[in-house]
Amino acid sequence: CNLTGWWENDLGSKMQVLKVDNDGTFSGEYHTAVSSAKKPIQPSPLIGSQHLDEDGKCTFGFTVNWKKFSDSTAVFVGQCFTGDDGKEVLHTSWLLREKVDSEPDDWKAT
Repeated sequence: CNLTGWWENDLGSKMQVLKVDNDGTFSGEYHTAVSSAKKPIQPSPLIGSQHLDEDGKCTFGFTVNWKKFSDSTAVFVGQCFTGDDGKEVLHTSWLLREKVDSEPDDWKAT
């Protein structure tokens, strides 16, 4: 699986991976289509790592820092598959951590 390029999810968010290094590290930008932040959405930097496998069914993970418009950070993990049509498709899960003002509010931050 080649992560380099543009990817789009079901909600219209887009990710651009600029280059995957020989050790699997990569960087790029995430353009989210959804947000509860009060500031306008802006493209946000991402950095990640891909487990390079011979069979092409690679796993990967990346972090997005929404610092341009939000006080939150998200992490994504996933795997690349080749669909029945021959196109590569990514399946991911994610967690978002929002900043809270106190430790008692920790329960509502993730």
